[in-house]
Amino acid sequence: MPTNARLLAILAALVSAARAAEPLQPVPFSRVALSDPFWSPRIETIRRVTLPHCFEQCAATGRLRNFERAAGKLSTPYEGYFFNDSDVFKAIEGAANLLVDRKRPDADLDARVDQLIELIAAAQQSDGYLNTYFITTREPRWTDIKDKHELYCAGHLIEAAVAHREATGKESLWNVALRLADHIDREFGPGKRLDPCGHPEIELALLRLARAAGDEKYARLAEFFITQRGSSAGRKPFGEYAQDAVPLRDMTQVAGHAVRAMYYFSAATELTASERFRDDLPVLEKLWDDTTGSRMYVTGGIGNSAQNEGFTRPFDLPNESAYAETCASIGLVLWAHRMNLATADARYVDVLERTLYNGVLSGLSLSGDRFFYVNPLSSRGRHERQTWFACACCPPNLVRVIPTVGGFAYAHDDESIYVNLFMSSTTTIALPGEKAVRLSQTTDYPRSGVVTIRIDCDKPAEFDIAIRQPAWADVADWLVAGQRIMDYPLSRGYVHFHRTWRSGDEIRFVLPMPIKRMQADSRAADCVGRVALQRGPLVYCVEAADMSVSPRRISLPRESALSAEFRDDLLGGVTIISGRAITPNDSRAAGWNVALYEAAPPAQSVEFNAIPYYAWANRAPGEMLVWIPESPTLADAAPLAWLTASASHCYERDTLAALSDRVIPVASNDESIPRFTWWPRRGSREWVEYNFAGRRHVRGVDIFWFDDSGRGGGCALPASRRLLARVNGEWREVTANASPGAAAPSPAPQPSQPATRELPQADPGAQERRQSHHTMREPQPSGIDALTFEPVFTDALRVEVELRPNRSAGILEWKIR
Repeated sequence: MPTNARLLAILAALVSAARAAEPLQPVPFSRVALSDPFWSPRIETIRRVTLPHCFEQCAATGRLRNFERAAGKLSTPYEGYFFNDSDVFKAIEGAANLLVDRKRPDADLDARVDQLIELIAAAQQSDGYLNTYFITTREPRWTDIKDKHELYCAGHLIEAAVAHREATGKESLWNVALRLADHIDREFGPGKRLDPCGHPEIELALLRLARAAGDEKYARLAEFFITQRGSSAGRKPFGEYAQDAVPLRDMTQVAGHAVRAMYYFSAATELTASERFRDDLPVLEKLWDDTTGSRMYVTGGIGNSAQNEGFTRPFDLPNESAYAETCASIGLVLWAHRMNLATADARYVDVLERTLYNGVLSGLSLSGDRFFYVNPLSSRGRHERQTWFACACCPPNLVRVIPTVGGFAYAHDDESIYVNLFMSSTTTIALPGEKAVRLSQTTDYPRSGVVTIRIDCDKPAEFDIAIRQPAWADVADWLVAGQRIMDYPLSRGYVHFHRTWRSGDEIRFVLPMPIKRMQADSRAADCVGRVALQRGPLVYCVEAADMSVSPRRISLPRESALSAEFRDDLLGGVTIISGRAITPNDSRAAGWNVALYEAAPPAQSVEFNAIPYYAWANRAPGEMLVWIPESPTLADAAPLAWLTASASHCYERDTLAALSDRVIPVASNDESIPRFTWWPRRGSREWVEYNFAGRRHVRGVDIFWFDDSGRGGGCALPASRRLLARVNGEWREVTANASPGAAAPSPAPQPSQPATRELPQADPGAQERRQSHHTMREPQPSGIDALTFEPVFTDALRVEVELRPNRSAGILEWKIR
């Protein structure tokens, strides 16, 4: 780089860093024309499939009929959850976001939305109130702000109304929203109702409404709700789950419900554009570091626990039981976008990109009509996409957000244009001094990292272009206006190019995309000794459909060579990662009676293929793994080939294979691993048995009972059980002695009465921490039944149980000794 150009670039970076306290202005998606090979087809799928599917489901599940009931057109009872109105509003917002595209007029969709708005307007009350649950059930309004989501639903109506007006110019839904917002303003505020909603969302909506209407009263109401959170002045806070335990400025770590946290933090971040709230930004930065530094999955998913749909302790990131709700990932994208605008720091866009391409996109099937609510990073084949949910927040949330991805691509201030995401698109940005700058971006990202940005302006203009260099890209190759840049300044994750630009100037750059082996912090126990593969922004997984062996039985040594190849015939066109993996030979799985000492069989080399995480579960159900063991000792053991299991009954979503899969639970309520249950049978007599390939000497069994009663589930330890062995074709009861620490067996039976044993209820406070069962000593859940007896020579074992009244039962693992 010539010296003067180098100095200008350094000066631009220094000026940008000095201005970082000043917020950026977003370039809304409505001003970004997408022609992107990755995102445009997905938005088209939303238009053709996903949005009509959501409308159909809203009709089939009674969500639309609820508006007819509220309008007095139906007298039947309310249907569904009390927050179901929000799903209709989100779908309408998604429709409006599609109607923005003037090049794709859609008269049918426009008419459909008008019909829905007419239905909604008819349900609005004379004072502006609108919530079909409370209107239909006649429950008192605003009396359960903590749990009943009135303000949450209102927020989604307001957001839909703003989007619809911006897209079509019509004010039919806008007028409904204004009347509702004015009603809320009359009801809430200083000297009125003081509680914020238990589920944040109204805050974001009111801030958006204030900008669209040019009326500060809505912004003041949003500020009121935000500052009331955690306040105990004149009210009792709702607690951590509702993001209402302590005021924002007193928060030191993220906790509670993940979606609620993201919506709350997003709104609070917007407020920091105001000088009065600027001091909140360091608090939000600390909360960001806590969230993404110790509580975020490699896919960008957040909220590890199903118990609270949210956060537990730092680095508690189990893979198979990961909750990682799709809406939580969407919320993280919204917060990341606002943090970037507030700070001009690209590190927030790094997380936005990771989450968007992985944690968000995985929520939607390639066909557009099946969804994930929960996004685990490991599956034993039981996790499948669903067409809809009783609590259906995620599908319409995807519908409203994915069409707006262009709005995350660009931002600007008075002197600089920021390029945040790489997608083929065009936009025009007005800078002070009558500088109208048109940017045209061409790329096949994320297939490759080759990007070309063309600059066009009416006259030569001096300004700064700041292009994000992703955190995953160690280096980049830059060509600016035909000049190769070998040495470039990097400030807050952006490469700055300051010059006088002329029409036709181009910036061409290449972000190399080597395959990276990601490692986790050693405190994330489930990922220790494992690697996740990443190429560019995409995280990869291994799926059963692409493997000759179970994905859970492979390991990927560090020396394994890997290569990337684009396959346009697979999953709509994906880049796969291929190589050779190792799967162990396990002679003990094939036969029981092996020598005390024997030569270890050599491991097998198998073909290894990985696909982008977002694309999994779009074929036949099967196992999936993101974090791959580096050592065979961490791979799952092979199934036992010398026995087969049968039972009087097995619940359709459970499996008999769980009995002998050699996966040891960490607690009797461990829901992260496969299980066998007799559900939904209760209070009955049932049995389960092993049949062996030939007769075997057996001297004991360990039965790990499944008991989720402490969590409100329907399974508990059986009232009694007895163990039988089949000898010479006849079932005989086995006289067993409990191992030390287990409950004592019942007295010897009378000749006319079979031997039984009463089993105690499990301790509901059993250890809940999930770790790899390969890297810890075997736990002792309270529901273990360890039995030792005189050896028997048998070809089958059976456990007969009597279930407790109103309770079923199940087994997590049944070991034979």
